[in-house]
Amino acid sequence: MTTVLIVDDEPAITDVYETWLSEYDCFVAHGGSEAMAIFERRGDEIEVVLLDRRMPGKSGDEVLSEIRERTAECRVAMITAVAPDYDIVDMPFDDYVTKPVSGQKVRSTVESLLERAEYADALDRYYTLATKYAALTAARPSAELRDSEAFRELEAELRDVERELTESATFDDHEEFQNLLLEATREAT
Repeated sequence: MTTVLIVDDEPAITDVYETWLSEYDCFVAHGGSEAMAIFERRGDEIEVVLLDRRMPGKSGDEVLSEIRERTAECRVAMITAVAPDYDIVDMPFDDYVTKPVSGQKVRSTVESLLERAEYADALDRYYTLATKYAALTAARPSAELRDSEAFRELEAELRDVERELTESATFDDHEEFQNLLLEATREAT
């Protein structure tokens, strides 16, 4: 089951988000320090973090920085009443949602982040396979490649992953496409 960490200093908000996300396994933190304590214990399980920016004590910005220092594996959405300003340019979040939000928006944000993570994993797998394919085709004669069972399996897997990427890349809106490009760029650096 997908695990989501909900971080907001207002218990009424975390309760509502948790209800809206009942199909997920949710951890709840009511502050930045509590969020990092949960992340310290359970970070390898957490796939999505919904993070408020303004909280007493450790801010959401600080939590985001600490999460990224530890791992880039989970996806982080800032869900906040703070209107975006130029300070967000260098912040390593995956989505920015301004409150107030609906249940549908919270659910679609989590779903989108999970889909993007899955797509990024498939894209990474594709590049790994393509690199092996290119290395072999540059170094081995065509006849030898045709006779190799391992090479034929590599080709088949490469085609399967390519097909998976093509089928999953339905960019319903320009924003989602931009997010995917940003994700690919972040992983490339």
